[in-house]
Amino acid sequence: MWCYRGGSISTEPRINDRIRVPEVRLVGPSGEQVGIVPLAKALELAQEYDLDLVEVAASARPPVCKLMDYGKFKYESAMKAREARKNQAHTVIKEMKLRPKIDPHDYDTKKGHVVRFLKQGDKVKITIMFRGREQSRPELGYRLLQRLATDVEDLGFIESNPKQDGRNMIMVLGPHKKKTEAMAEAREAQAARKAEAKANPGKSQNHAGDDIPEVDEVDGVDEVDEADEVDAETAETPAAASAEV
Repeated sequence: MWCYRGGSISTEPRINDRIRVPEVRLVGPSGEQVGIVPLAKALELAQEYDLDLVEVAASARPPVCKLMDYGKFKYESAMKAREARKNQAHTVIKEMKLRPKIDPHDYDTKKGHVVRFLKQGDKVKITIMFRGREQSRPELGYRLLQRLATDVEDLGFIESNPKQDGRNMIMVLGPHKKKTEAMAEAREAQAARKAEAKANPGKSQNHAGDDIPEVDEVDGVDEVDEADEVDAETAETPAAASAEV
């Protein structure tokens, strides 16, 4: 039974003596077309200019080669790739869980988190959790979701309408602002805070260090559930029940 045990296939272009063809279509260091020349002549020109002969189009007939400083070319390519990754915005979905009979104060807290996420350019998955007899009244969860969507309509829109998923009801809110825009604004605000703190060293350290939170760039779902601290079910009161939406 035949088994291949060779190393990994290199993605690097062939340069100088690694090029194994009788002739090449040569491009000069400034991008000018030299024409089809023997490989030996191309290598001679590379030595004359103190540059590398780099194969840039191996599938062409004959292959296209260019005279360049290959080390400088690799460095500039790495810097461009690094800058592209730095400005890349990953899709993030935050999750917020609520109860149908949530206390007004807890609702305001949860809404504050949703507002913050939308301002950062993230999507928010809103989950209404039904327990016991609450499952027989899905309209409570639907009205609560509609209320939340209306409260944050200046920052986001309903990307996925409310739908029942087992004992839960789910709705997804999308931000009006793109992630890249939110990241740029956050960096500008943070730089402005640092410049202001530097210009006013007499300010307290607390105010000088109040930076805009970094924008989360990690893929996945970030669950924020404040109900673990104050369980909406155990905190129900007649006043809270009358404030249902």
